[in-house]
Amino acid sequence: MTAFLNIAAFVVLLGVAIGLVRVLRGPSRADRLMAVQLLGSGSVGACLLLAFAGGRFAFIDIALTLALLAAFAAIAFSLSALDSGREGEIGGPES
Repeated sequence: MTAFLNIAAFVVLLGVAIGLVRVLRGPSRADRLMAVQLLGSGSVGACLLLAFAGGRFAFIDIALTLALLAAFAAIAFSLSALDSGREGEIGGPES
């Protein structure tokens, strides 16, 4: 069972690596946001798989921290996109 969980964690991390390419290249902001969410959830999944495979339950704390950081990253990205959309409006940040 441990070998299966380790292989599953490797496959999840492979998907996260592919998502990292999308973050760096992504044609639009929405693609980048979805890739960042993939990085967060994939990292959480890999940490949880490794925690149960090796019996090192400190990885659960790391997974919770990564989930929280991914949520804050999505909020920050959304607020940034919202502010950049308002720059052209009258009464925006420059006025």
